[in-house]
Amino acid sequence: MNSRARRIAISVAASMMTLSLAACGVLGASESSDEASPTKGNDITVGLLLPEKENTRYEHFDYPFFKAKVAELTREQGDVKYANAEGKASKQAAQMQQMIDDKVDVIVLDAVDSKSISTSVQTADDAGIPVIAYDRLAEGPVDAYISFDNELVGEVQGRSLIEALGEGADSSDKIVMMNGSSTDPNAKQFKAGALAELNGKVTIAQSFDTKDWKAQNAEANMIEAIEKVGLKNIAGVYSANDSMAGGIIKALEDAGVTDLPPITGQDAELTAVQRIVTGEQYMSVYKSYPQEAESAAEMAVARIQGRDIQFDALAREKVDSPTHKGIPAQLVPVVALTQDNIEQTVVADGFYKVSDICTAKYAEECAEIGLK
Repeated sequence: MNSRARRIAISVAASMMTLSLAACGVLGASESSDEASPTKGNDITVGLLLPEKENTRYEHFDYPFFKAKVAELTREQGDVKYANAEGKASKQAAQMQQMIDDKVDVIVLDAVDSKSISTSVQTADDAGIPVIAYDRLAEGPVDAYISFDNELVGEVQGRSLIEALGEGADSSDKIVMMNGSSTDPNAKQFKAGALAELNGKVTIAQSFDTKDWKAQNAEANMIEAIEKVGLKNIAGVYSANDSMAGGIIKALEDAGVTDLPPITGQDAELTAVQRIVTGEQYMSVYKSYPQEAESAAEMAVARIQGRDIQFDALAREKVDSPTHKGIPAQLVPVVALTQDNIEQTVVADGFYKVSDICTAKYAEECAEIGLK
């Protein structure tokens, strides 16, 4: 079994185990606190620290789903203290210190800078406050980690780009790689997964680590790539997320491109889904933020309430950070989003209604691909 198949098998097995436990009542939110012998009851405070607002997912999906799940699990008695660092590591460190000072029961942390935040993680640990790394693996003594299978995300992006180039693609085709921020450990994993699919099949003509994942920085990088590679020589663009894909497309269109090369993305942002409908963007990676956020809430509540069986069932895998080994983890699976499966993914899961996607501006293109 290859590594990708193994990871998928693990994810499926973990999901099946979670479902089995739920059916047996182990994971049921309706179970009483007495039955679980918790160290704390339902009157708990969970700190949620998210990294930025450039990507719309955090405000629109992660926070609302997380908050709702904590409320459900604690019979509306639990409280979520929320803070967004807006891309600033120093601001996030101050926010985390405030939560430590406020003596929250557990912290769920999506780090702006996974390395620099390690001091804050250690401070929380010293104060007896568990920290669960969310979406990005923070350094320091975290109790658990939940994210998507990030190398698989990169593999899906890379493989989709090769498929978009068609049967005539070969190693002479030049690709621009627009990777994420160098301070984000996920970006390194996306890149590694993508390179596993791209190396030997195409030429990586230019590669960038995009500061802060910002669209305007990706646009500037793409302008540089166009100057160095030549507009007509760019066969495709690997973009690590949708926001950057928007900046890349702007740079190409401003340079006079009318027939855009295939461009990847990630996060299934509404504007990206609409670009997929029109063909400006070839694909995105759809990740079930409700599943990630709700599982993180379950892990946080289980950890602070002393529900060890539930916690272990939710974190059956192990990952290593630069500072700690064998961290309990849950890796959530992902799906390649293209024109062919918009209805079966983001629409079916309630992310967007067809009417959200197919506004008057996109009505004709939606009709052409049968989205109505």
